[in-house]
Amino acid sequence: MDAPLYQSAFLTEVANTIRTRHYSLRTEQTYIDWIRRYILFHGKRHPREMGEGEVAAFLTYLAVQRNVAASTQNQALNALVFLYKEVLEKPLNTNIPGISYAKRPKKLPVVLTREEVAKLLLQLDGTQWLVACLLYGSGLRLIESLRLRVMDLDFPRRAIVVRNGKGAKDRVVTLADELVQPLQRHLQNVKTRHERDLEAGFGCVYLPYALGRKYPNACREWGWQYVFPASRRSIDPRSNVERRHHIDASVIQKAVNTAVKRAGIHKKASCHTLRHSFATHLLERGMDIRTVQEQLGHKDVRTTQIYTHVLNRGGMAVRSPLSSVL
Repeated sequence: MDAPLYQSAFLTEVANTIRTRHYSLRTEQTYIDWIRRYILFHGKRHPREMGEGEVAAFLTYLAVQRNVAASTQNQALNALVFLYKEVLEKPLNTNIPGISYAKRPKKLPVVLTREEVAKLLLQLDGTQWLVACLLYGSGLRLIESLRLRVMDLDFPRRAIVVRNGKGAKDRVVTLADELVQPLQRHLQNVKTRHERDLEAGFGCVYLPYALGRKYPNACREWGWQYVFPASRRSIDPRSNVERRHHIDASVIQKAVNTAVKRAGIHKKASCHTLRHSFATHLLERGMDIRTVQEQLGHKDVRTTQIYTHVLNRGGMAVRSPLSSVL
């Protein structure tokens, strides 16, 4: 598999190490970017000549000078931990001294009402509408919905199999009855396009890990095709093979942002807001929190419990003292 041009043999080595651990292309690009920034920050010194002190200085710079969010600083730390552990084989101390950490604000998730969700969905159509319905109706993350394969949709059981989700975990989520026929109609069009690609000598989709070598014809099989393929073929940056990938996340993100404005919703809502709303509305209907945790794919139930705080802080939870004087 040809490595992309990362401008240096060392970064190419890092990329190859990432690939042997089956990380996604997005993670590869993110890690490479942070490692490059780290090297440039220290005057292009080789990471092998540096250690915990230089890592602490870089992370402190991000928090103090660049004022990055805590999640951004943590992302940079993960990239450098990978670099030293997996590439240089010089694991960093798990608690690096001397780091100024970015403050992680305690924020409640933005949640839409059922009426607002309905208004938002009315502003969408076609593929954008289907994906948005999966985000709200099944609690999927955006990238999880875009990576769905035809075989992952179990219409008889009204289930969706999410493979290799966050944390490399598989899970099964619900498929709303209302989406069965729209998805089946959508797949008919996708299959027609796939058959045209096959006739043109293409139609081979990306397969994870080494499945492509183990089953050389599987990439052309209908079950492995993406549910939401891109409108045009493109060149795979890792293998230089021309094929049809899934649609880009930015297409859905832009469509949802536009729909929020057109629906007159004055909240900072995004694709992920639909997932937040899914969890909150399930809990409002009395669903067990452990079930919601499984649907969302949370490792720890404490992550799911944030939605109970949204419920508890609703306007109906506390009776205002104003009502006693007016």
